[in-house]
Amino acid sequence: MNAMHPHPLLDILSAPVVDEKPWASFASCRDHPGMTFFPQTKAEEAAAQAICSACPVREQCLEHALTMNERYGVWGGLTEKERRRLARL
Repeated sequence: MNAMHPHPLLDILSAPVVDEKPWASFASCRDHPGMTFFPQTKAEEAAAQAICSACPVREQCLEHALTMNERYGVWGGLTEKERRRLARL
């Protein structure tokens, strides 16, 4: 993963047609640098998950990540490994 790649949700927020994912405009990650959600360490991972824990659209974000098979980053408060585990259930 390119260390300079922003969180894909930020692409959704800046897309001209936000109506497809209206929940994205309420996401807590909007106020944080995109790289926050592509952690390199456990401490960074915990920081990203802490932001997600208070997010009002966490469930919608996680549903998006699972539907779109997002492979990288923290989405809906879950890491890549946690999403893979959840998808296997």
